[in-house]
This record gives sequence, structure tokens and C-alpha cells, in this order.
Amino acid sequence: MKFSTPLQSARLIKRYKRFLADVIDDQDQEFTLHCPNTGAMTGCAGPGWTVWYSDSQNPKRKYPCTWEWVESDAGHRIMVNTGRANALAQEGIEAGLLAPLANYPQIRREVRYGEENSRIDLLLSAEGKADCYVEVKNVTLLGEEGQGYFPDAVTLRGQKHLRELMAMVQQGHRAAILFVVPHTGIERVAPAEHIDPAYAQLCRDAKAAGVEFYALACDCDTHGVQALAPLAVNV
Repeated sequence: MKFSTPLQSARLIKRYKRFLADVIDDQDQEFTLHCPNTGAMTGCAGPGWTVWYSDSQNPKRKYPCTWEWVESDAGHRIMVNTGRANALAQEGIEAGLLAPLANYPQIRREVRYGEENSRIDLLLSAEGKADCYVEVKNVTLLGEEGQGYFPDAVTLRGQKHLRELMAMVQQGHRAAILFVVPHTGIERVAPAEHIDPAYAQLCRDAKAAGVEFYALACDCDTHGVQALAPLAVNV
């Protein structure tokens, strides 16, 4: 996935009101970025860290620049723009990086399904094969020794998605959770039992019911974001 123009850098002052972040550039000019991340962003917003942002060049936007990535004090690159996760997931699947999800010529996004008023992130279809419902989750919470966790806060929405996926398996379809991992310090992924034990238990229930779990490592530079390789998932 290529950015329309190369990203620019600044230093983070603070993130606040969920959608805003104040930064300062090399000329000591302070300005505000749009932060496209509604999560807790634990470990992703340290004061003084280098942020990389895109500029829409749209004068009608109150905050024309968007926070894309951050570089932590440990040197890890972390994507904070969760709006790019679905595209990264699709690119990784189409590139054949996840063999169990390969050979589906049709991929649709945001398709309504289920009994709890849900939308599936990616619906994979192929003639003669069961549809595969893929729920994409962006993972940026780093624990010790390369362990990544999801979620970084209690997620009732995430619990609902697991129930919906289990129902799809019961109806004869395939269903999967795909953890997109745009954090260069994360080497493997697990449910965050210490943060949301109900979600972790539902993951175990879902796996036992036939829901599949995958993870995909990603990286970036100033020109774009790239899906790289699968990571281990321990449910």
C-alpha cells in the first residue's frame, strides 16, 4: 500500500480527545494532527516520540494532516492509523502470504451478516468452496519479549464478532480472525487475558468451534505500508 505522497515527521507532544494529537516539527512549529484511532493506544503515544504523518492538502479539513505511524523510544515502528488494517489484510491475502486463505478470487468488504447487526471486514468467496468470513483486528499492544496482545481495552464489539463467527461456522461456512500486526517489535500474538478475560475465553471457545486464527506482520517506510509474513497466534 503506497501513500499518495511521502510522509513527513514531527515529535509528539500529546494525544488527547481520542482523535487529536499535538506535535512539533523541526522548525519548532506546533500543530494538531487528526488521530484515526479510537483505541487506548497503550504503548503507542510516548511524548517526544517521532510521528509520521500524511498531508491531505485539503484546506477544507480542520486538521488536514493525519497521524499514520510512530517510532517508539525502543526503535519500533507502529501504525496507529487503524483505517489501513483492512487494506493490509486484503493485500496480504491476495499476495498469498496466508496459505489457508489463498485461492479466493472474490474479496468483498464490509458485508452485512449475522444476527447481531454486524459487518464482516472481508468476505472471501470462490466457486465450489465455502465462503470465508474474516474479521480483521489491528494489534499494537506489546508485552514482554515480543509478545503482542489484543485487545488493549475491554471490547464488547470484539466479543460480539467472535459470537458471529462461531455462528457462521455452525452454518457451514469458514470463519477467521486475522490479527494485522503493524508493530515491528511484536513477534507473536495472543488474546489479552489480563485486559479482557471474557474476550480471551471467547477466543478459546471460537477456536474449539472451528474459527481459525491468523496473524500478519507489517512494516512501513515513508512511502507506504507492506504486509510481510505470518506470525504465530496462541489462543
